[in-house]
Amino acid sequence: MVESCDFLVIGSGLAGLRFALEVAPHGKVVVVTKRAMDEGNTRYAQGGIAAAWTQDDSWEDHERDTLVAGAGLCRREVVARTVREAKERVSELIALGVGFDSSGGAYDLHIEGGHSSRRVLHAKDATGAEIMRALLERAKAHPNIVLREGHMAIDLITEGWLARRQNDLPPARDRVLGAYVLDTGTAEVTTISARVTALCTGGAGKVYLYTTNPDIASGDGIAMAYRAGARVANMEFVQFHPTCLYHPEARNFLVTEAMRGEGGILQLESGERFMGRYDARKELAPRDIVARAIDAELKRTGDDCVYLDMTHLGASALVEKFPNVYATCLQFGIDITEKPIPVVPAAHYFCGGVVTDLAGETDIRNLFAIGETACTGLHGANRLASNSLLEAASFAYHAGRAAIDRLPSIPARADLPPWDPGKASQPDEQVVISQVWDEIRRFMWNYVGIVRTNRRLARARMRIDFVQDEIQRYYWDFAVTGDLVELRNLATVAQCVVDCALQRRESRGLHFTLDYPDADKRFIADSVVQRRF
Repeated sequence: MVESCDFLVIGSGLAGLRFALEVAPHGKVVVVTKRAMDEGNTRYAQGGIAAAWTQDDSWEDHERDTLVAGAGLCRREVVARTVREAKERVSELIALGVGFDSSGGAYDLHIEGGHSSRRVLHAKDATGAEIMRALLERAKAHPNIVLREGHMAIDLITEGWLARRQNDLPPARDRVLGAYVLDTGTAEVTTISARVTALCTGGAGKVYLYTTNPDIASGDGIAMAYRAGARVANMEFVQFHPTCLYHPEARNFLVTEAMRGEGGILQLESGERFMGRYDARKELAPRDIVARAIDAELKRTGDDCVYLDMTHLGASALVEKFPNVYATCLQFGIDITEKPIPVVPAAHYFCGGVVTDLAGETDIRNLFAIGETACTGLHGANRLASNSLLEAASFAYHAGRAAIDRLPSIPARADLPPWDPGKASQPDEQVVISQVWDEIRRFMWNYVGIVRTNRRLARARMRIDFVQDEIQRYYWDFAVTGDLVELRNLATVAQCVVDCALQRRESRGLHFTLDYPDADKRFIADSVVQRRF
Protein backbone atom coordinates (compact mmCIF):
# COMPACT_ATOMS: atom_id res chain seq x y z
CA MET A 1 0.00 0.00 0.00
CA VAL A 2 1.23 3.50 -0.88
CA GLU A 3 0.03 6.53 1.04
CA SER A 4 0.81 10.09 -0.07
CA CYS A 5 1.23 13.28 1.92
CA ASP A 6 2.95 16.62 1.65
CA PHE A 7 4.93 16.39 4.90
CA LEU A 8 6.03 13.20 6.64
CA VAL A 9 7.19 13.78 10.22
CA ILE A 10 9.00 10.89 11.90
CA GLY A 11 8.83 11.44 15.65
CA SER A 12 6.36 13.24 17.90
CA GLY A 13 8.36 15.24 20.45
CA LEU A 14 8.72 19.02 20.55
CA ALA A 15 10.68 19.05 17.27
CA GLY A 16 8.18 16.93 15.36
CA LEU A 17 4.97 18.50 16.65
CA ARG A 18 6.25 22.07 16.39
CA PHE A 19 7.32 21.42 12.77
CA ALA A 20 3.97 19.77 12.02
CA LEU A 21 2.03 22.73 13.41
CA GLU A 22 4.17 25.17 11.41
CA VAL A 23 3.58 23.46 8.05
CA ALA A 24 0.05 22.11 8.58
CA PRO A 25 -1.77 25.13 7.06
CA HIS A 26 0.02 24.38 3.77
CA GLY A 27 -0.64 20.67 3.22
CA LYS A 28 -1.35 17.21 4.59
CA VAL A 29 0.95 16.20 7.45
CA VAL A 30 1.44 12.62 8.62
CA VAL A 31 3.18 12.21 11.98
CA VAL A 32 4.36 8.68 12.77
CA THR A 33 5.73 7.60 16.12
CA LYS A 34 6.69 4.12 17.25
CA ARG A 35 5.01 4.24 20.67
CA ALA A 36 2.46 6.61 22.18
CA MET A 37 2.43 10.17 20.87
CA ASP A 38 3.66 11.66 24.14
CA GLU A 39 6.41 9.09 24.76
CA GLY A 40 9.87 10.46 24.11
CA ASN A 41 12.72 12.53 25.48
CA THR A 42 10.70 15.77 25.40
CA ARG A 43 8.18 14.39 27.85
CA TYR A 44 10.90 13.62 30.41
CA ALA A 45 12.72 16.96 30.16
CA GLN A 46 12.60 18.40 33.64
CA GLY A 47 14.71 21.55 33.70
CA GLY A 48 13.24 23.89 31.09
CA ILE A 49 14.01 26.05 28.09
CA ALA A 50 16.64 28.78 28.07
CA ALA A 51 16.04 32.34 26.85
CA ALA A 52 17.36 35.75 27.89
CA TRP A 53 14.00 36.90 29.22
CA THR A 54 14.61 39.86 31.53
CA GLN A 55 16.33 43.23 31.21
CA ASP A 56 19.03 41.99 33.59
CA ASP A 57 20.05 39.39 30.99
CA SER A 58 20.98 39.58 27.31
CA TRP A 59 21.16 37.27 24.35
CA GLU A 60 24.84 38.21 24.07
CA ASP A 61 25.44 36.72 27.54
CA HIS A 62 23.48 33.62 26.56
CA GLU A 63 25.59 33.40 23.41
CA ARG A 64 28.80 33.64 25.41
CA ASP A 65 27.72 30.94 27.86
CA THR A 66 26.79 28.63 24.97
CA LEU A 67 30.12 29.17 23.22
CA VAL A 68 32.09 28.56 26.41
CA ALA A 69 30.25 25.28 27.03
CA GLY A 70 30.72 24.25 23.40
CA ALA A 71 34.52 24.29 23.80
CA GLY A 72 35.38 25.78 20.42
CA LEU A 73 33.15 23.66 18.17
CA CYS A 74 29.93 25.69 18.06
CA ARG A 75 28.85 27.27 14.78
CA ARG A 76 28.74 30.93 15.72
CA GLU A 77 26.01 31.86 13.24
CA VAL A 78 23.78 29.10 14.63
CA VAL A 79 24.39 30.12 18.23
CA ALA A 80 23.82 33.82 17.51
CA ARG A 81 20.53 33.27 15.67
CA THR A 82 19.19 30.73 18.14
CA VAL A 83 19.79 32.76 21.30
CA ARG A 84 18.86 36.08 19.66
CA GLU A 85 15.46 34.64 18.67
CA ALA A 86 15.00 32.58 21.83
CA LYS A 87 12.42 34.88 23.41
CA GLU A 88 10.37 34.86 20.19
CA ARG A 89 10.47 31.07 19.89
CA VAL A 90 9.46 30.62 23.54
CA SER A 91 6.67 33.16 23.10
CA GLU A 92 5.34 31.02 20.25
CA LEU A 93 5.18 28.04 22.59
CA ILE A 94 3.31 30.14 25.12
CA ALA A 95 0.86 31.18 22.39
CA LEU A 96 0.33 27.49 21.60
CA GLY A 97 -0.75 26.93 25.20
CA VAL A 98 2.41 26.01 27.11
CA GLY A 99 2.15 27.21 30.70
CA PHE A 100 5.45 28.16 32.34
CA ASP A 101 5.62 28.89 36.06
CA SER A 102 5.12 32.51 37.05
CA SER A 103 4.69 34.56 40.18
CA GLY A 104 3.42 38.11 40.52
CA GLY A 105 3.02 38.48 36.78
CA ALA A 106 6.61 37.48 35.98
CA TYR A 107 7.98 34.13 34.88
CA ASP A 108 9.95 32.19 37.47
CA LEU A 109 13.43 31.66 36.07
CA HIS A 110 15.93 28.98 37.13
CA ILE A 111 19.71 29.09 36.76
CA GLU A 112 21.56 25.93 35.72
CA GLY A 113 25.16 24.85 35.29
CA GLY A 114 27.11 26.95 32.80
CA HIS A 115 24.60 29.83 32.76
CA SER A 116 25.61 33.27 34.03
CA SER A 117 22.03 34.39 34.72
CA ARG A 118 18.61 33.07 35.63
CA ARG A 119 17.08 32.43 32.21
CA VAL A 120 15.48 28.98 32.29
CA LEU A 121 11.69 29.02 31.96
CA HIS A 122 10.09 25.91 33.40
CA ALA A 123 6.87 24.23 34.47
CA LYS A 124 7.79 23.00 37.96
CA ASP A 125 10.23 20.13 37.28
CA ALA A 126 8.16 18.61 34.47
CA THR A 127 8.59 21.16 31.68
CA GLY A 128 8.67 18.62 28.87
CA ALA A 129 5.39 17.04 29.94
CA GLU A 130 3.72 20.46 29.88
CA ILE A 131 5.10 21.20 26.41
CA MET A 132 3.84 17.85 25.12
CA ARG A 133 0.39 18.42 26.61
CA ALA A 134 -0.02 21.75 24.85
CA LEU A 135 1.40 20.75 21.47
CA LEU A 136 -0.53 17.47 21.32
CA GLU A 137 -3.78 19.29 22.02
CA ARG A 138 -3.11 21.60 19.08
CA ALA A 139 -1.95 18.81 16.77
CA LYS A 140 -4.98 16.61 17.50
CA ALA A 141 -7.30 19.50 16.73
CA HIS A 142 -5.70 20.43 13.40
CA PRO A 143 -7.58 19.04 10.38
CA ASN A 144 -4.44 18.67 8.24
CA ILE A 145 -2.45 16.62 10.79
CA VAL A 146 -2.76 12.83 10.91
CA LEU A 147 -1.21 11.24 14.01
CA ARG A 148 -0.20 7.58 13.86
CA GLU A 149 0.93 5.81 17.02
CA GLY A 150 2.64 2.44 16.87
CA HIS A 151 4.19 3.21 13.48
CA MET A 152 7.95 2.91 13.10
CA ALA A 153 9.96 4.12 10.12
CA ILE A 154 12.27 1.41 8.78
CA ASP A 155 14.22 3.22 6.08
CA LEU A 156 14.08 6.33 3.94
CA ILE A 157 13.24 6.12 0.25
CA THR A 158 15.46 8.33 -1.88
CA GLU A 159 16.12 8.89 -5.58
CA GLY A 160 19.63 7.55 -5.08
CA TRP A 161 18.36 4.32 -3.51
CA LEU A 162 15.89 3.80 -6.37
CA ALA A 163 18.61 4.43 -8.95
CA ARG A 164 21.03 1.96 -7.34
CA ARG A 165 18.20 -0.57 -7.08
CA GLN A 166 17.71 -0.29 -10.85
CA ASN A 167 21.46 -0.18 -11.59
CA ASP A 168 21.20 3.44 -12.73
CA LEU A 169 23.45 6.36 -11.84
CA PRO A 170 22.28 8.17 -8.69
CA PRO A 171 21.66 11.95 -8.84
CA ALA A 172 24.44 14.39 -7.99
CA ARG A 173 22.51 15.35 -4.87
CA ASP A 174 20.09 12.82 -3.50
CA ARG A 175 16.45 13.67 -2.79
CA VAL A 176 14.13 12.06 -0.26
CA LEU A 177 10.84 10.66 -1.51
CA GLY A 178 9.34 9.20 1.66
CA ALA A 179 9.84 6.18 3.88
CA TYR A 180 8.83 2.60 4.59
CA VAL A 181 6.84 2.50 7.83
CA LEU A 182 6.07 -0.57 9.96
CA ASP A 183 2.74 -0.83 11.79
CA THR A 184 4.00 -2.56 14.93
CA GLY A 185 0.49 -3.76 15.76
CA THR A 186 -0.30 -5.51 12.46
CA ALA A 187 3.29 -6.06 11.21
CA GLU A 188 2.27 -4.49 7.87
CA VAL A 189 4.72 -2.19 6.09
CA THR A 190 3.32 0.89 4.33
CA THR A 191 5.09 2.96 1.68
CA ILE A 192 4.56 6.63 2.52
CA SER A 193 5.31 9.05 -0.31
CA ALA A 194 6.10 12.54 0.93
CA ARG A 195 7.31 15.72 -0.73
CA VAL A 196 9.14 16.71 2.48
CA THR A 197 10.34 14.43 5.29
CA ALA A 198 11.45 15.55 8.76
CA LEU A 199 13.49 13.31 11.07
CA CYS A 200 12.54 14.20 14.65
CA THR A 201 13.28 10.91 16.40
CA GLY A 202 15.36 12.27 19.29
CA GLY A 203 18.55 10.82 20.64
CA ALA A 204 20.15 7.44 21.23
CA GLY A 205 20.69 7.05 24.95
CA LYS A 206 19.71 3.38 24.81
CA VAL A 207 23.01 2.63 23.09
CA TYR A 208 24.42 2.78 26.65
CA LEU A 209 23.71 0.47 29.55
CA TYR A 210 22.81 3.32 31.90
CA THR A 211 20.79 6.24 30.57
CA THR A 212 18.21 8.82 31.56
CA ASN A 213 16.42 8.26 28.24
CA PRO A 214 13.20 6.28 27.74
CA ASP A 215 13.33 2.92 25.95
CA ILE A 216 12.45 4.42 22.56
CA ALA A 217 15.71 6.43 22.32
CA SER A 218 17.52 4.13 19.88
CA GLY A 219 18.80 6.72 17.40
CA ASP A 220 16.42 5.73 14.60
CA GLY A 221 16.60 8.99 12.63
CA ILE A 222 20.39 9.18 12.83
CA ALA A 223 20.73 5.59 11.65
CA MET A 224 18.26 6.00 8.76
CA ALA A 225 19.96 9.17 7.56
CA TYR A 226 23.39 7.51 7.75
CA ARG A 227 22.19 4.50 5.74
CA ALA A 228 20.74 6.89 3.14
CA GLY A 229 24.14 8.59 2.74
CA ALA A 230 23.76 11.79 4.78
CA ARG A 231 26.71 13.01 6.80
CA VAL A 232 26.67 12.36 10.54
CA ALA A 233 29.00 14.36 12.81
CA ASN A 234 30.30 14.77 16.37
CA MET A 235 28.77 11.58 17.70
CA GLU A 236 31.63 11.22 20.18
CA PHE A 237 30.14 14.07 22.20
CA VAL A 238 27.72 12.17 24.41
CA GLN A 239 26.54 14.13 27.41
CA PHE A 240 26.38 12.05 30.55
CA HIS A 241 23.96 13.66 32.97
CA PRO A 242 25.73 13.86 36.33
CA THR A 243 22.69 13.08 38.44
CA CYS A 244 20.57 10.07 37.61
CA LEU A 245 18.73 8.52 40.57
CA TYR A 246 20.66 5.53 41.92
CA HIS A 247 18.26 2.87 43.15
CA PRO A 248 17.90 -0.81 42.16
CA GLU A 249 14.23 -0.36 41.30
CA ALA A 250 14.49 3.04 39.58
CA ARG A 251 14.80 3.18 35.80
CA ASN A 252 16.16 6.13 33.87
CA PHE A 253 15.03 8.81 36.33
CA LEU A 254 16.87 12.09 35.91
CA VAL A 255 17.38 14.39 38.89
CA THR A 256 17.10 17.83 37.32
CA GLU A 257 20.04 20.18 36.81
CA ALA A 258 17.96 22.93 38.38
CA MET A 259 18.48 21.37 41.81
CA ARG A 260 22.17 22.23 41.66
CA GLY A 261 21.13 25.67 40.45
CA GLU A 262 19.10 26.04 43.64
CA GLY A 263 22.14 25.34 45.82
CA GLY A 264 22.29 21.54 45.75
CA ILE A 265 25.50 20.11 47.20
CA LEU A 266 27.27 17.03 45.86
CA GLN A 267 28.93 14.95 48.55
CA LEU A 268 30.40 11.57 49.28
CA GLU A 269 28.80 9.05 51.60
CA SER A 270 30.90 10.57 54.40
CA GLY A 271 29.30 13.96 53.78
CA GLU A 272 32.49 15.43 52.27
CA ARG A 273 32.03 17.90 49.41
CA PHE A 274 34.30 17.24 46.43
CA MET A 275 33.43 19.49 43.47
CA GLY A 276 35.81 22.20 44.68
CA ARG A 277 38.70 19.89 43.82
CA TYR A 278 37.64 19.84 40.16
CA ASP A 279 36.29 23.29 39.28
CA ALA A 280 35.99 26.71 40.90
CA ARG A 281 32.29 26.79 39.96
CA LYS A 282 31.76 23.64 42.05
CA GLU A 283 28.23 22.24 41.54
CA LEU A 284 27.47 24.88 38.88
CA ALA A 285 30.24 23.70 36.56
CA PRO A 286 29.09 22.41 33.14
CA ARG A 287 27.74 18.88 33.04
CA ASP A 288 30.79 17.24 31.50
CA ILE A 289 33.02 18.48 34.32
CA VAL A 290 30.55 17.41 37.01
CA ALA A 291 30.03 13.97 35.42
CA ARG A 292 33.78 13.32 35.17
CA ALA A 293 34.28 14.50 38.73
CA ILE A 294 31.65 12.05 40.00
CA ASP A 295 33.10 9.27 37.87
CA ALA A 296 36.58 9.96 39.26
CA GLU A 297 35.33 9.96 42.86
CA LEU A 298 33.45 6.69 42.38
CA LYS A 299 36.56 5.04 40.94
CA ARG A 300 38.75 6.49 43.72
CA THR A 301 36.48 5.47 46.60
CA GLY A 302 34.89 2.34 45.17
CA ASP A 303 31.46 3.66 46.20
CA ASP A 304 28.37 2.92 44.15
CA CYS A 305 27.07 6.50 44.07
CA VAL A 306 27.47 10.03 45.39
CA TYR A 307 24.76 12.15 47.02
CA LEU A 308 22.96 15.37 46.14
CA ASP A 309 21.89 17.22 49.27
CA MET A 310 18.92 19.58 48.95
CA THR A 311 17.82 19.68 52.58
CA HIS A 312 19.01 23.30 52.94
CA LEU A 313 16.05 24.45 50.85
CA GLY A 314 13.47 23.36 53.39
CA ALA A 315 10.61 20.92 52.99
CA SER A 316 7.93 23.29 51.70
CA ALA A 317 10.18 24.93 49.09
CA LEU A 318 11.49 21.56 47.89
CA VAL A 319 8.02 20.14 47.39
CA GLU A 320 6.85 23.33 45.70
CA LYS A 321 9.79 23.66 43.29
CA PHE A 322 10.49 19.99 42.57
CA PRO A 323 7.27 18.01 43.05
CA ASN A 324 8.16 15.38 40.44
CA VAL A 325 11.57 14.60 41.94
CA TYR A 326 10.11 14.63 45.47
CA ALA A 327 7.25 12.26 44.59
CA THR A 328 9.42 9.86 42.57
CA CYS A 329 12.12 9.61 45.22
CA LEU A 330 9.47 9.08 47.89
CA GLN A 331 8.19 6.08 45.91
CA PHE A 332 11.60 4.51 46.47
CA GLY A 333 11.71 5.36 50.17
CA ILE A 334 13.88 8.48 49.81
CA ASP A 335 12.50 11.61 51.49
CA ILE A 336 14.61 14.35 49.90
CA THR A 337 13.47 16.87 52.51
CA GLU A 338 15.33 14.86 55.15
CA LYS A 339 18.23 13.12 53.42
CA PRO A 340 20.40 13.44 50.29
CA ILE A 341 19.54 11.82 46.95
CA PRO A 342 21.82 8.97 45.75
CA VAL A 343 22.93 9.79 42.19
CA VAL A 344 25.24 8.50 39.43
CA PRO A 345 26.05 9.76 35.92
CA ALA A 346 24.14 8.26 32.98
CA ALA A 347 24.06 8.78 29.22
CA HIS A 348 21.71 11.66 28.57
CA TYR A 349 22.10 13.66 25.36
CA PHE A 350 23.83 13.44 21.97
CA CYS A 351 25.37 16.72 20.82
CA GLY A 352 26.13 15.16 17.44
CA GLY A 353 23.76 13.82 14.82
CA VAL A 354 22.78 14.33 11.21
CA VAL A 355 24.55 17.36 9.74
CA THR A 356 22.17 20.18 8.78
CA ASP A 357 22.34 23.70 7.43
CA LEU A 358 20.75 26.78 9.00
CA ALA A 359 17.34 25.66 7.77
CA GLY A 360 17.70 22.21 9.30
CA GLU A 361 18.11 20.52 5.91
CA THR A 362 20.49 17.58 5.53
CA ASP A 363 22.72 16.61 2.59
CA ILE A 364 19.65 14.90 1.11
CA ARG A 365 17.31 17.37 -0.55
CA ASN A 366 13.98 17.94 1.26
CA LEU A 367 15.10 15.81 4.21
CA PHE A 368 15.20 17.83 7.41
CA ALA A 369 16.60 16.76 10.79
CA ILE A 370 15.41 18.61 13.88
CA GLY A 371 16.15 18.36 17.58
CA GLU A 372 18.51 15.81 19.10
CA THR A 373 18.59 13.88 15.81
CA ALA A 374 20.47 16.78 14.22
CA CYS A 375 23.96 18.22 14.45
CA THR A 376 23.23 21.91 13.87
CA GLY A 377 26.37 23.28 15.48
CA LEU A 378 24.53 24.89 18.40
CA HIS A 379 26.00 22.63 21.07
CA GLY A 380 29.52 22.13 19.80
CA ALA A 381 31.44 19.76 22.05
CA ASN A 382 29.08 20.16 25.02
CA ARG A 383 25.46 21.27 25.30
CA LEU A 384 24.65 24.13 27.66
CA ALA A 385 21.82 23.09 29.98
CA SER A 386 18.27 23.78 28.70
CA ASN A 387 19.45 24.70 25.20
CA SER A 388 18.07 21.45 23.78
CA LEU A 389 14.37 22.36 23.91
CA LEU A 390 15.32 25.77 22.55
CA GLU A 391 17.17 24.21 19.61
CA ALA A 392 14.18 21.99 18.79
CA ALA A 393 11.75 24.92 18.85
CA SER A 394 14.08 27.16 16.83
CA PHE A 395 14.94 24.71 14.07
CA ALA A 396 11.38 23.37 13.85
CA TYR A 397 10.33 26.93 13.00
CA HIS A 398 13.09 27.56 10.45
CA ALA A 399 12.77 24.12 8.85
CA GLY A 400 9.04 24.64 8.61
CA ARG A 401 9.41 27.98 6.86
CA ALA A 402 11.98 26.55 4.43
CA ALA A 403 9.75 23.56 3.63
CA ILE A 404 6.71 25.77 3.05
CA ASP A 405 8.61 28.05 0.67
CA ARG A 406 9.90 25.10 -1.35
CA LEU A 407 6.76 22.94 -1.41
CA PRO A 408 5.30 24.29 -4.70
CA SER A 409 8.46 23.25 -6.57
CA ILE A 410 8.54 19.66 -5.24
CA PRO A 411 6.77 17.11 -7.46
CA ALA A 412 4.68 14.43 -5.77
CA ARG A 413 5.65 10.79 -6.34
CA ALA A 414 3.00 8.09 -6.17
CA ASP A 415 5.01 5.45 -8.07
CA LEU A 416 7.23 4.29 -5.21
CA PRO A 417 7.76 0.54 -4.94
CA PRO A 418 6.04 -1.39 -2.16
CA TRP A 419 8.04 -2.96 0.64
CA ASP A 420 9.76 -6.13 -0.52
CA PRO A 421 10.13 -8.70 2.30
CA GLY A 422 12.05 -11.06 0.03
CA LYS A 423 12.20 -14.60 1.42
CA ALA A 424 12.14 -13.49 5.06
CA SER A 425 10.39 -15.83 7.47
CA GLN A 426 8.92 -15.19 10.89
CA PRO A 427 11.60 -14.88 13.60
CA ASP A 428 11.84 -17.93 15.82
CA GLU A 429 14.50 -16.85 18.32
CA GLN A 430 13.87 -13.43 19.84
CA VAL A 431 16.63 -14.19 22.33
CA VAL A 432 19.13 -13.30 19.59
CA ILE A 433 17.83 -9.71 19.55
CA SER A 434 17.89 -9.30 23.33
CA GLN A 435 21.35 -10.85 23.60
CA VAL A 436 22.94 -8.60 20.96
CA TRP A 437 21.09 -5.53 22.30
CA ASP A 438 22.54 -6.17 25.77
CA GLU A 439 26.01 -6.81 24.36
CA ILE A 440 26.09 -3.50 22.48
CA ARG A 441 24.95 -1.50 25.49
CA ARG A 442 27.50 -3.11 27.78
CA PHE A 443 30.56 -2.69 25.58
CA MET A 444 29.54 0.89 24.78
CA TRP A 445 29.30 1.67 28.50
CA ASN A 446 32.58 -0.06 29.35
CA TYR A 447 34.66 1.04 26.34
CA VAL A 448 33.06 4.27 25.07
CA GLY A 449 31.84 5.84 28.31
CA ILE A 450 32.75 8.94 30.29
CA VAL A 451 36.51 8.25 30.13
CA ARG A 452 37.97 6.59 27.03
CA THR A 453 41.26 5.18 25.70
CA ASN A 454 42.43 4.11 22.25
CA ARG A 455 42.54 0.50 23.38
CA ARG A 456 38.96 0.59 24.65
CA LEU A 457 37.75 2.25 21.45
CA ALA A 458 39.54 -0.36 19.32
CA ARG A 459 37.91 -3.14 21.30
CA ALA A 460 34.51 -1.54 20.83
CA ARG A 461 35.09 -1.21 17.07
CA MET A 462 35.96 -4.91 16.80
CA ARG A 463 32.78 -5.84 18.68
CA ILE A 464 30.67 -3.59 16.45
CA ASP A 465 31.98 -5.26 13.28
CA PHE A 466 31.04 -8.64 14.69
CA VAL A 467 27.52 -7.71 15.84
CA GLN A 468 26.83 -5.72 12.65
CA ASP A 469 27.47 -8.85 10.61
CA GLU A 470 25.22 -10.90 12.89
CA ILE A 471 22.45 -8.32 12.75
CA GLN A 472 22.61 -8.02 8.97
CA ARG A 473 22.24 -11.75 8.47
CA TYR A 474 19.36 -11.89 10.93
CA TYR A 475 17.71 -8.80 9.39
CA TRP A 476 17.52 -10.25 5.88
CA ASP A 477 16.53 -13.75 7.02
CA PHE A 478 13.52 -12.77 9.12
CA ALA A 479 10.49 -10.50 8.85
CA VAL A 480 10.97 -7.04 10.34
CA THR A 481 9.75 -6.31 13.84
CA GLY A 482 10.04 -3.16 15.89
CA ASP A 483 12.69 -4.77 18.10
CA LEU A 484 14.76 -5.83 15.10
CA VAL A 485 14.61 -2.37 13.49
CA GLU A 486 15.67 -0.76 16.77
CA LEU A 487 18.56 -3.18 17.18
CA ARG A 488 19.78 -2.47 13.66
CA ASN A 489 19.62 1.26 14.34
CA LEU A 490 21.34 0.92 17.69
CA ALA A 491 24.29 -0.89 16.11
CA THR A 492 24.59 1.79 13.42
CA VAL A 493 24.62 4.55 16.02
CA ALA A 494 27.23 2.70 18.10
CA GLN A 495 29.43 2.45 15.00
CA CYS A 496 29.09 6.20 14.37
CA VAL A 497 29.98 7.05 17.97
CA VAL A 498 33.12 4.91 17.95
CA ASP A 499 34.24 6.05 14.49
CA CYS A 500 33.88 9.71 15.47
CA ALA A 501 35.70 9.10 18.76
CA LEU A 502 38.59 7.43 16.96
CA GLN A 503 38.99 10.51 14.76
CA ARG A 504 39.34 12.89 17.70
CA ARG A 505 42.85 12.51 19.11
CA GLU A 506 42.37 15.04 21.89
CA SER A 507 40.12 15.70 24.89
CA ARG A 508 37.50 18.35 24.27
CA GLY A 509 34.11 18.96 25.81
CA LEU A 510 32.32 15.69 26.40
CA HIS A 511 35.04 13.56 24.79
CA PHE A 512 37.76 12.70 27.30
CA THR A 513 40.51 10.22 26.51
CA LEU A 514 43.42 9.24 28.73
CA ASP A 515 45.65 8.89 25.65
CA TYR A 516 45.18 12.56 24.70
CA PRO A 517 44.15 14.34 27.92
CA ASP A 518 44.55 17.88 26.55
CA ALA A 519 42.72 19.88 23.91
CA ASP A 520 44.56 20.29 20.61
CA LYS A 521 43.71 23.19 18.29
CA ARG A 522 44.45 20.98 15.28
CA PHE A 523 41.17 19.19 16.02
CA ILE A 524 38.90 22.25 16.06
CA ALA A 525 36.69 20.68 13.41
CA ASP A 526 33.72 18.36 13.25
CA SER A 527 34.27 14.59 13.28
CA VAL A 528 32.32 13.42 10.25
CA VAL A 529 31.29 9.93 9.13
CA GLN A 530 29.41 9.11 5.94
CA ARG A 531 28.36 5.91 4.28
CA ARG A 532 30.01 5.23 0.94
CA PHE A 533 28.01 3.29 -1.64
